[in-house]
Amino acid sequence: IVFGASVNSNDDPSDVLKDRLITAAELYDAGVVDKILVSGDNRFENYNEPDAMYKYLNEEMEIDGRDISRDYAGRRTYDTCARAKEIWGIENAVLVTQGYHLPRALFICNALGIDSVGYSASRQEYVMSAWFEVREIAAIYNSVMDVYFWTPDYILGEPESL
Repeated sequence: IVFGASVNSNDDPSDVLKDRLITAAELYDAGVVDKILVSGDNRFENYNEPDAMYKYLNEEMEIDGRDISRDYAGRRTYDTCARAKEIWGIENAVLVTQGYHLPRALFICNALGIDSVGYSASRQEYVMSAWFEVREIAAIYNSVMDVYFWTPDYILGEPESL
């Protein structure tokens, strides 16, 4: 599972997202994973993380498009994990994201029934690294509330296969 991050105005992945995609491609090429689920935001007509992720993996990293599935409603980490379980029936996963995000992603996916391991896509120092790390502190507390005290609304859909 590759978690979404911003795409640039020309629909190219941001540095953060590109590092996640390169890492996922390396895991795929090494035979660690045989399918990739890219999950991101697609709320607005002119903004589409999953399609940008798919295009980069397929065209730049030369991964067979049949091995890439797109989740268009992965607006936040909880949504991605819940939908991976409910829609794609994922029971075991390698989560690909930066190191600062991995603890929260692992916590949520494992709590929702996906036996998960994480692989860090931190390949460089990012322009907004300090902000991402501070933001993550609040997000971790929010994820505990999501898992133990309420179930957030997320978009459901028909089951799909990877």
